[in-house]
Amino acid sequence: MAGRNGRTVRDLRRANRTVVLQRLYFDGPLSRFELGPVTGLSSGSVSNVVADLVADGLVEEAGSVDSDGGRPRTLLRVAPASGHMIGVDVGETRVRVELFDLTLTELARAERPLEQQRYDVEVIVGHIRDGIAEVLAGAGIGPEQLLGVGIGVPGIVEHTPERGAVVHGQTIGWDAVPLEALLRSTSRLPDGVRYFIGNGAKTLGQAEMWFGAGRGARNAIVVLFGSGVGACLVTPEVEHGRAVEWGHLTVRVRGRRCRCGALGCLEAYAGAESLLERWREEGGRPPKDADEETALTAMLASAYPSGGGPADPVALAVLEETAEYLGAGLSDLINLFQPERILIGGWAGLQLGARFLPAVRRYAASYALRHPAEKVAIDLGRLGPDAVTVGAAILPLADFFARGGRRLEPVPEGPVPAWRTAMEERAP
Repeated sequence: MAGRNGRTVRDLRRANRTVVLQRLYFDGPLSRFELGPVTGLSSGSVSNVVADLVADGLVEEAGSVDSDGGRPRTLLRVAPASGHMIGVDVGETRVRVELFDLTLTELARAERPLEQQRYDVEVIVGHIRDGIAEVLAGAGIGPEQLLGVGIGVPGIVEHTPERGAVVHGQTIGWDAVPLEALLRSTSRLPDGVRYFIGNGAKTLGQAEMWFGAGRGARNAIVVLFGSGVGACLVTPEVEHGRAVEWGHLTVRVRGRRCRCGALGCLEAYAGAESLLERWREEGGRPPKDADEETALTAMLASAYPSGGGPADPVALAVLEETAEYLGAGLSDLINLFQPERILIGGWAGLQLGARFLPAVRRYAASYALRHPAEKVAIDLGRLGPDAVTVGAAILPLADFFARGGRRLEPVPEGPVPAWRTAMEERAP
């Protein structure tokens, strides 16, 4: 039965379950008494929802605390083993697959290095499929226990009704790759286990906003600094974040050619791949046959020798120029979106770390408008190299919460009888 605002009893019940689950997840353990004020629900509604969640195995007791003059109050928490998610990071040097319980504790991981022809679609699909099988077997978890598989990829992700998630990755040579359909056609997962595919910068942003340096901010930008650069914008209007192709902002007319084919993109100056290429062009000597992470480590060691020896002036100059381009790129984000915080993550951002940050802040402030620049804090992300996989795993978790902790049920063949729908909507 629908109310005046169009919401059914089922909608209200799902919303109540969602708000209780989320408060226990982020602020728990909590007692039933404490849940009332933080959820806005009556004590009766809290008791009914908690009983429902306990019966479903989603919530469990977690000890007790003394009350003022009364009997101890039982604490409640989300049950870690009541659901599992997989997060996948299709990165620049490897495919990383991690299995988590409902509280995002890592249970198992698998990594597949990407070498020559690293973005071959069949290779990537095979790495994801095999990595999923490996982590499930390693943890002894059946695929039917999964709430979903989240995947962070480079490029623009388009969700289509016919082929599911389609990836447009111009910088990696992916032209409308039907990644979801390819995974589904070769997967060993049950049909009820969904794939949630999004841009890697967005999954990084999701992780930092839920558990990292973005917690508490209403308006933030999370930057992924790796071989290329990307960003995720989070505002009250875009609660779960939106990936923006910041790396392909033009910073120099008729400038260096970018991986995407255009001239003068920010990524052609601020990405790790271009940074290393410019060092090589100026006479630097990266290790032969080394991957980008190893080469960047060598460049930093040349620019900032630990033994007190002479620094490589070419490496220093290229790093300083990269900091200026990155700061100038951040100034555009500051002027456009006026965020409270900008957080820098990604493997290259983590490597350059605190040594790089003061120069980036200085250049961002010098290129941005004074008023928004004075209000923004620019910091490093806190979640380390696993942030993209954690954020990818959050995608099915957020969907699970939005459904009030209900698992997806198989779609029935044919129309659902009207009497069944009415009975479900009127159920307490």
